[in-house]
Amino acid sequence: MPDPLSLPAIHASHVGIWIADAKGRAQRVGRGEAIAAVAATPHLLLNATLTGDRLGYPELSGLDLLELFAFLYPARFTVPTPAGFAAALRLTAPGSEDEIAAFLPKAAAAMLASLGDPDWSEREGAWHGAQALARQRWPWAPLIQPRLAKPDGNERWLFARLPEWEETSPRPAPRQTTIDEADVTARLDRLTGDGAERRPGQRDYARAAAAVFAPRERRDALQMLVAEAGTGIGKTLGYLAPAKQWIDQSAGAICISTYTKALQRQLARETEKLYPDAATHREKVVVRKGRENYLCLLNLEDALQGGFSGRAAILAQLVARWAAFTRDGDMIGGDLPGWLPALFRRNGTTALTDRRGECIYAGCPYFRKCFIERSARAAAQADIVIANHALTMVQATRPREGAGAAPSRLIFDEGHHLWDAADSMFAAALTGQEAVEIRRWVLGPEGKSRGRRRGLAARLADVASYDEAGDRAIQAAIAAAAELPGDGWLGRLAENEPWGAVERLLVAARAMVYARAVDTRAADGGYGLETELADPDPELVAAAASASDAIEALLRPLMALGKRLEALIEDPPDWLDGQARARIDGARHSLGTRVDTLGGWLSLLGRVGGPADPDFVDWLAVDRYDGREFDCGLHRHWLDPARPVADIVYAQAHGVLVTSATLRGGGHSSGGWAEADIRTGARHMDGGVRHFAVPSPFDYARQAEVLIVTDIARGDLPALAGAYSRLIEAAGGGALGLFSAIRRLRIVHARIADRLARAGLPLFAQHVDPLDTGTLIDIFRADPHASLLGTDALRDGVDVPGDSLRLVVMEGVPWPRPTILHAARRAAQGGGAYDDMVIRGRIAQAFGRLIRRADDFGQFVMLSPGVPSRLLSAFPDGTPIRRLPLDEAVSHVAAANVERRKSAFRAFSPS
Repeated sequence: MPDPLSLPAIHASHVGIWIADAKGRAQRVGRGEAIAAVAATPHLLLNATLTGDRLGYPELSGLDLLELFAFLYPARFTVPTPAGFAAALRLTAPGSEDEIAAFLPKAAAAMLASLGDPDWSEREGAWHGAQALARQRWPWAPLIQPRLAKPDGNERWLFARLPEWEETSPRPAPRQTTIDEADVTARLDRLTGDGAERRPGQRDYARAAAAVFAPRERRDALQMLVAEAGTGIGKTLGYLAPAKQWIDQSAGAICISTYTKALQRQLARETEKLYPDAATHREKVVVRKGRENYLCLLNLEDALQGGFSGRAAILAQLVARWAAFTRDGDMIGGDLPGWLPALFRRNGTTALTDRRGECIYAGCPYFRKCFIERSARAAAQADIVIANHALTMVQATRPREGAGAAPSRLIFDEGHHLWDAADSMFAAALTGQEAVEIRRWVLGPEGKSRGRRRGLAARLADVASYDEAGDRAIQAAIAAAAELPGDGWLGRLAENEPWGAVERLLVAARAMVYARAVDTRAADGGYGLETELADPDPELVAAAASASDAIEALLRPLMALGKRLEALIEDPPDWLDGQARARIDGARHSLGTRVDTLGGWLSLLGRVGGPADPDFVDWLAVDRYDGREFDCGLHRHWLDPARPVADIVYAQAHGVLVTSATLRGGGHSSGGWAEADIRTGARHMDGGVRHFAVPSPFDYARQAEVLIVTDIARGDLPALAGAYSRLIEAAGGGALGLFSAIRRLRIVHARIADRLARAGLPLFAQHVDPLDTGTLIDIFRADPHASLLGTDALRDGVDVPGDSLRLVVMEGVPWPRPTILHAARRAAQGGGAYDDMVIRGRIAQAFGRLIRRADDFGQFVMLSPGVPSRLLSAFPDGTPIRRLPLDEAVSHVAAANVERRKSAFRAFSPS
């Protein structure tokens, strides 16, 4: 092992602060002494942002080992903890907090030794990258440059190294074929492995899923299966087995849609069993996300050539290193380490991704190397496309020309989230922020604003010079867009000095919200306010009429421009080569999206002063955070958002499988399929919908326990914090704490983090620690003594089998927020029964985090004395449920922890 670097190092946690001197001698110091030391001399540290938070010194800088790791090993991931680094570098992990500071120089030396290793696989581009980072005064550059030999020849620049995608012929339509159940069972056996236990439930599920791959009997006769598969059934392989059988027989393609990026990654790993060869897997399986997730090469070039400065310029260089080695350019949940952007606080990655309205498609010099375009073309040829619900709905609603035929079979995993995804996708919002976005898309940069975003006139200059009618449409759109809100609109609203018709509408909407909103608790807390769009006052009606005229004045020329672009494609002029055609196709797609948005706004404005549409819920809102307004406007949501899913998304497929572990709201005693059919849209299909359910194979009577604590009063934050602390201590960590409000999460974390740390139990939290959710889960999974606090994202997106998650604590019953939208749906769907359906689903999802394997044991604690008995059907049948005071609950948890330790001792002790 290389000798440790002769540099000081610092480690700070909730327990204390340690500094190791240049000779590796560590001592505990006070906060003031530590801040003085790091301000005077750069120290080695692990995660400067987190360390700065622990010190109370956010300006902290130094030699961050995470930045060095990102430079040396781009597109690799490590858990950003001392133990994670030790595992990645094959070093001995520090045994206690006071050893970490002395460990950091050893880890740094081990990484720097890679520079001289002939087998270092990420050498290409490193020398030039180091020179560029040295010009940005990166602290690691002086240590890297002497150790990194200059390459013999000229290194290719990043943009020259990236491969170009090529056009391919469209994929042929799948052959009509019927798959045999015996073949499906045999394939499932191969996927699970020769020595695997045969699970009858998984086999039954696979055979049921095969039905969606049968040929349709008539055009409108969709083959649809709504299937609930309890946790532990292995539903992913259960539907992949018939899917792969159908792919092989029909030469067709399928789309698997899920809800979160973490679940997309998980599905991609599962499909490796279908295509064990890595190269084949890359060709046959493509993960697809929205454009905003991918690195934009033109934005990166701008950043590298002076568009970024200071810390942001260092981030750009590290992202450039990653771009040369990434699999697909996915910056959000892909192979860019999730902790990297967090190191740069506000100088994050959003300026490097594809922002709305910015892409110039084939007009970009890197169009043929573009990660987004490469992904789209790879997906058109892939056997399996793994998308998220939002993107699947976008592609069904606004299919992109040249993208090929959509897969005829759709699988919606985590199908209980379809309702929420559709609710966002098919909503309309005429707000200040949305209107500003449209204005910028039409006009381009104004005033002092920077960036390479260009307006319509710049993007379509060649069209305007060739086509007189097209030029008139562009100029009319530019004139009309001036009526939309511009920079400074929030300040003008507050001062009641609006510019333009749409700002006058927002002023009237804001006044009506403040006049009629009745939730004084929300007002005192600084959160958003809202009121129904009913009986509007005369000022709002008049403002809506003027705004409608202004929006229609913009919509008309945009629609005319769309027709002129279509005419150019149908009867191309001589100058319209392949690249120009692709650019105009991109402009047409972007134009269509804005036309749809403006059309939705007009429909919403037609409601002001007019009759209500029974299919929609309309309201006015002022959005605030911590007392500060950030948006204002009119909103429209479908009363039943699953209806457009059925009408638009399902209607384009031949077969659809919607599956989840909790489609019916939890335990099997919760009733029939009515809830599932509501949430998935199956009730809007004309017959042909099949239902299938298979319970979890886990023995919940033996493996789980539900404890309902009866003596924690709602709203008593000191008691709530004390309960979390005592329960986590009793469990020895391994706890997932779930909250329905960020404010309470932060208060509880602030009260208990130091106490738990002194007990050797690290505590991490969403919305507190400067780390992305995925990294927090990775840290939690890697350390069985760690605990994690979070909100809804953790209730649904955590998959931590084994000992690292053995206790789930919910602060109380997850009641729905009493919003106008919820009230309307509650009234339409049966009142309290609708609330119960929502709550049971949330509880069931949270409980589902607990038992992931046959050898797991866990306890689920609800800190609420008033949990209604009717909601307890959310838990699987047979699960023991006890109502008891906190002291007894702590004793139960402590006893389980003692038994766990005894079992571990027996497992590892010699016979």
